[in-house]
Amino acid sequence: MNHDREGSHAGSGSNFTAADVIAITVYDNHVRFRGSQTGLINNGNHQQHPHGTSRRPRILDSVPLATKNHFVAAVGEFVGTFMFLLFAFGGTNAVNSAPDQGQPEDLSANAARLLFISLCFGISLVVNAWVFYRITGGLFNPAVTIGLMAVGAVGLVRGVIVIISQLVGGIAAASVISGLLPGGLYVSTTLGGNTSVVQGFFIEMFLTAQLVFTILMLAVEKHRGTFMAPVGIGLSLFITQMMGVYYTGGSVNPARSFGPAVATGSFPTYHWIYFIGPILGALVASGFYKFLQVLEYETVNPGQDDDGLFNSHQPFPDDSAFKGRVDANPNFQKGTTPGTSGSQGAPMSRGSTNVGSYGDGPSMEAGRGE
Repeated sequence: MNHDREGSHAGSGSNFTAADVIAITVYDNHVRFRGSQTGLINNGNHQQHPHGTSRRPRILDSVPLATKNHFVAAVGEFVGTFMFLLFAFGGTNAVNSAPDQGQPEDLSANAARLLFISLCFGISLVVNAWVFYRITGGLFNPAVTIGLMAVGAVGLVRGVIVIISQLVGGIAAASVISGLLPGGLYVSTTLGGNTSVVQGFFIEMFLTAQLVFTILMLAVEKHRGTFMAPVGIGLSLFITQMMGVYYTGGSVNPARSFGPAVATGSFPTYHWIYFIGPILGALVASGFYKFLQVLEYETVNPGQDDDGLFNSHQPFPDDSAFKGRVDANPNFQKGTTPGTSGSQGAPMSRGSTNVGSYGDGPSMEAGRGE
């Protein structure tokens, strides 16, 4: 993938229009981002700066790209899960270990504590998912990973590696909070409010289905709002916590429950609901997502990502060099709005994929071939 500055095209004798600068042209099996501030050139397996200096140590040249990417994904998901749960656990532990100061112990009558815990998890996910979005997609959840594996957005090998990293990250976060903060560790997920095991199981299932479907529609489906996906995902976790904390602890994440259980050495007999419930909920969300894709849901409410910059009734910029490269590439489709479908031309069919934050995931079809 070649990343050239806008000025590097001056030698071609072409003066690009403003629309030409905004657009991303796909040609010769390369994507050139004009106006890129990175100034990086990636030639095959060797990524370098314009002046020939290597960005990475030479030792990586002997490492297969797939192996290196799996390692980066494992490290990214471990660190991301650790940071997400570190701050979520830290805030939750603080409010759960603080004196009630005359407030009733029943959490249902203490809305402030419930709100505080929900905000700890929701905001921590927003920040850390946004930080790690470009690296691994910011999954931080084995159930989410399984859901993405089910729709083909994450491969089997990558998924297994990432799940292990997430579970270890959850254990590390709970252990650090246990040793770092005074007092005990008060972040374990347990059933409350006379909730039965069966009720807790289905609560976890439905809450996780909400979270995973949000991820599928905002992050896996590529559209103009994808860059804001971490905010919507964090808000989705917030509302699941608002409902679930009192009844089940609001896990929706096996790593979130497994970490404190290992750190405290306490596994309730119903601990399985925090694995099976979220996994089943993720599969339900993934199944519904694939069902909508089969029905080609985007035809129901078309044009949601069209800003009118390019469409079938509007000609391309008056630049012969630009039009020549576009016409020579069958993958570039008129009617595409810049920023849709992973910042590329829209795929001609849903079978096409674009590389996004979640790997070779399905992309939203912004336009159809006529």
